[in-house]
Order: sequence, then structure tokens, then C-alpha cells
Amino acid sequence: MDQLLQLAIQASEAACKEILEVYNSGDFQAESKGDNSPLTLADKKAHHVIASILQATNLPILSEEGKHIPYEERKHWEKFWMVDPLDGTKEFLKRNGEFTVNIALIENQKPVMGVVAIPVNGDVFFAQQGSGSFVKRNDTITSLPKRTHFDLTKSGVRVVASRSHMSDETQDFIQTLSEPTLVSQGSSLKFMLLAEGKADVYPRFAPTMEWDTAAAHVVVSETGISVLQKDTDQPLLYNKPDLLNPYFICI
Repeated sequence: MDQLLQLAIQASEAACKEILEVYNSGDFQAESKGDNSPLTLADKKAHHVIASILQATNLPILSEEGKHIPYEERKHWEKFWMVDPLDGTKEFLKRNGEFTVNIALIENQKPVMGVVAIPVNGDVFFAQQGSGSFVKRNDTITSLPKRTHFDLTKSGVRVVASRSHMSDETQDFIQTLSEPTLVSQGSSLKFMLLAEGKADVYPRFAPTMEWDTAAAHVVVSETGISVLQKDTDQPLLYNKPDLLNPYFICI
């Protein structure tokens, strides 16, 4: 396994431990950020432990909970870490277990390595470009199956829909399908449903940030699934001037 990937997995598992300590204590110390999104003690502790481990790589780190880094500085980065220390803070506060740690390696605007760790059960999904996707469960590593072409016109399509962010456009898309089945999950676990073959399509026609998708993007891509900008055949790009993603569909 690539040394950088080993380090990213180590960092994700250390973050999971910090998150669980706060989760089980019940002392979340929640506050609101400038955009009114929630921030907890778990977000902060996870960020610090990830940054402390990844700094050994001497690569820049762009984290949701790190300091703001202007585009004029980061546009020169050819390779860097993109981190969401706790993806699904709202789910964390609801205590439903549907939150993750996301660590991605970005190279020339494309995610080339991704780790998605789930604190509540210890599962770690990981992938490197060109090497396939895997899940680590109870110290056993299993490869995820490759997906093939999928026909949206068939009946019973399994659609991943966000519990917290169901938009009118998403509902309109679902209505074009024949007898669809809806599957709900929080955070980047939505992508993992596709990666494991438990869902067929994930339309995300609501706002997300680059760190919400980067790690999962690699995991699903290595199973044959595309993450395409809405109404185009172009994949999501990273380290843009504006870190907000366009709407996308994962299929």
C-alpha cells in the first residue's frame, strides 16, 4: 500500500477515535460558524489530529476546519490534502451515527486518493487512482466490486436522497424514474451506498463543498461510477477559486 495512503488511513482512524470520545461524552460544545453551519468540539479535535499526522508529508492541507487559504496561494498547489474532519456534523448532533471522516489527495484539480472512515462502526473505505476501491472491516480488507453500465429507464431504480437537503430539483429528477426506491443516508455515506452496490444513482442538486465529495469521489470512481456535473459529462474538479461544487449526479 502506498505510504501516503497508509498515513491517510492512520489519520482517519485517529480522527474517528477523537470524534467518538466527544460523541460518547455528550459534551459536544456546539456553536455556529459564519455560514450558520454547526461546529463541535469533535470537528476541532478531528482536524487537529489529522493535520498533525499529515504534516509529515510536507504537502499543503486544505481542511474545512483549518484557516482560510486564498485562491491566490492555493492555485499554485499541484498536490495537496483536502480534508473534512467531520462530514455530517448535523447527523452527529442528531446522534444517528451517519457521519464520516473524509481525507483526499488532490493532484492537478483531480482527486487521486481517498479515505472515508466511519467512526461509529470503524469501517474505512479507501482507494487510489488506478488501484481499485477497498473497505477495511474488523481488520479485514475487501475489494469493492466493479460496477457496469446502468439503465435509468428501468423500473425500481434505487436513488440516494439526502435526509437534510432534499431540493425541488432532486424531487423532479426522482419523478422522471419508474417506481424508484429511495435510500437515505447522511454525509458521504451516500456515496458509499453506491460503492457497495446498495444504490444505483445519487443526484445531488443542492449545495456541497469540495471537501464533502473529494474522498468519496475517488472511492466510487474506482468501482466504475462517475461523479458528473449536472447536465454535462464532465467530472467534478477541485481547488477551484470557489470551493462550492456545482450540482452533480453520481451514477
